[in-house]
Amino acid sequence: MKPLLLIAALAVAAPVAAQAPAADPTGFASAADVKTAVAKMAAGMKPGQGFAYAPLVRDGATVAALEYWKGPGKPAVHPDDAEYAIVIAGAGTLISGGRMVDPHTTRADLVEGSRIEGGTTRPLGVGDVMLIPAGTPHYFGITGGKLVLLGMKLPRK
Repeated sequence: MKPLLLIAALAVAAPVAAQAPAADPTGFASAADVKTAVAKMAAGMKPGQGFAYAPLVRDGATVAALEYWKGPGKPAVHPDDAEYAIVIAGAGTLISGGRMVDPHTTRADLVEGSRIEGGTTRPLGVGDVMLIPAGTPHYFGITGGKLVLLGMKLPRK
């Protein structure tokens, strides 16, 4: 019986073979990284360009991206994706809900229109957060020269 106990004790005390640590899949951008990315986007915009998009962090297909608006876009609907965003610079307005007028499919994931009727208008400022459900018309107006959002699309389940 003693030899078995000794073998068991040695097995427990034996060092475990070193395993390589798993890669950390976390996407991360520091406040300084965000500030630098926003400044780079602003500097890279051409005269008359109203919108720029730049991925910031990603996890495979999931992307958190910066949207830099200097002028209003068209009212939009993302049929299969909700849109989550936080305002990180500038100011604007969000019109959401209601009915899209003159809708036309621009891409498989985007329907644009000429205006929204019957939507709710909200002022937007730094720190405001929005979650626009899939299929909901929305529009960003710009006040004060720019509106910078950090956001992502969330697929409908």
